[in-house]
Amino acid sequence: MKRSTLVSLFLLIISITPSFAQVTVEKVKAAQELMGLDFSETELEMMLKSLEGLQEDYEAIRKESLDNALRPAFIFNPLPIGASFEKEQKEINWKLPKTKLPKDREEIAFYSVGQMAYLLKNRKITSTELTQLYIGRLKKYGDSLQCLITLMEDYALEHAKKADEEIQAGNWRGPLHGVPYGIKDLLSVPGTKTTWGAAPYKEQERDEMATVVQKLDDAGAVLVVKLTLGALAMGDVWYGGTTKNPWKLDQGSSGSSAGSASATVAGLVGFSIGTETLGSIVSPSTRCGASGLRPTFGRVSKYGAMALSWTMDKIGPICRYAEDCAMVFDVIRGKDPKDPSTSDFAFNYDPQSKIKGLKIAYASNLFEKDYFNYKRDSASLEVFKEMGVELIPFEWKTELPIGAMRLILTAEAAAAFDELTRSGRDSMLVRQTANAWPNIFRGSRFIPAVEYIQAMRLRQQLVQEIHSLMQEVDVLIVPSFAGNQLTTTNLTGHPVVVVPNGFMENGSPTSICFLGNLFDEAKILSVAKAFQAASGHDDVHPGGFEGR
Repeated sequence: MKRSTLVSLFLLIISITPSFAQVTVEKVKAAQELMGLDFSETELEMMLKSLEGLQEDYEAIRKESLDNALRPAFIFNPLPIGASFEKEQKEINWKLPKTKLPKDREEIAFYSVGQMAYLLKNRKITSTELTQLYIGRLKKYGDSLQCLITLMEDYALEHAKKADEEIQAGNWRGPLHGVPYGIKDLLSVPGTKTTWGAAPYKEQERDEMATVVQKLDDAGAVLVVKLTLGALAMGDVWYGGTTKNPWKLDQGSSGSSAGSASATVAGLVGFSIGTETLGSIVSPSTRCGASGLRPTFGRVSKYGAMALSWTMDKIGPICRYAEDCAMVFDVIRGKDPKDPSTSDFAFNYDPQSKIKGLKIAYASNLFEKDYFNYKRDSASLEVFKEMGVELIPFEWKTELPIGAMRLILTAEAAAAFDELTRSGRDSMLVRQTANAWPNIFRGSRFIPAVEYIQAMRLRQQLVQEIHSLMQEVDVLIVPSFAGNQLTTTNLTGHPVVVVPNGFMENGSPTSICFLGNLFDEAKILSVAKAFQAASGHDDVHPGGFEGR
């Protein structure tokens, strides 16, 4: 029997429409072939009544309206059995670099957070001036990059004025105080649209304030813009166009944190917030030449963020410099009662720390292959050798079926947007290809619950395995996309820092990644900072964005 026939028959049993067909032995027999099962005729006959009962259960559940913010009654915990992590938080003494005002104020747009913090703290510039500079740049370049959804001009100027008053009174809150930033438009802010980059939701307003935005607000940072994302957190295509790579405007920025990476690198915001489920910080940061941190799962609250995968979604900073990521992460991390998946472990980053005492390894088996970025990645290893760091060869391996476990993501995503699929409004999404969300959501309807649970059990085994493997080192240098490490670590929840390490022949940036142990973002950020200082890849900015 043809696969298309089996799918049609299976749809009669487990339909994605509100009506259900009569269950017969012939239909169940066809369905079991699709699932790779082999029950006897007697066993199939015995199932019929229970399957009819399941149809009634499906119908009852589908009558309930489930908001995207309603999480399932289970929580993924990346803590391996028997593992313990540091809880005592030490004070971080941020060493702000002494900075002069440039003759051309536009140069400040590309300054690090630390440099801007120095100017703001010492009243060399006001937050209002800085915010107006970035607003001007967003107005000038936002359309050409197609990175802007909502410019929050009045909101930003009000918060900048407040920051100036506080700093003037000597109440400096920390290095983000008065610094303008942008957020991926899947984070809710009351009074603004939260579009998720998708046409069915482009007029959506949500009442909750995302915890990550609230924490930044409490630190005195100035939210100036909501930035594009690929529709429902995939790619760089949204309902208004395709977000561009500032280095190469005929190329998309990748995604799904498309606008966050593009706007940050082009100097339209001081820093931005992105999210990652399966590469959405690493990929656009690579394409646009940004520095990004994907924290350990549960380090940053997801309250007020669109849910794609409750057990895989992570929120992190996208910046121009690795230490900027450390400054932002220190503010947004921490336990949140509104998100029970969050944890409260220490982040003892030391801006003055030396990396020579760390056990730094490289995934030797991933560097052996002749992949597209082999030359630049190998040169990155040489940078460490020139710094006097003895790199430890390390084999990155697992025998578990990593690719198969991706069904965890697609099953959860299909559940998160089930109403969109069953209503037919998924046809409003721009991308309608075989590998786009509408088709993936429909196909994921055929993932059996048993297979999802089995994949989650294998995932627990994977967490233990990778945790044990990583205990041998402090930091592991990995190619950003070689092998299965990106999927593996998104499943296990391990943290990674991605930074630029050169350019392809077509002018598009490339990157290298620093992978760390669970809840040990401090070490990978220190190593990334040292690499950037030695390599100079963070000192270049895309042309065409220098002035008004």
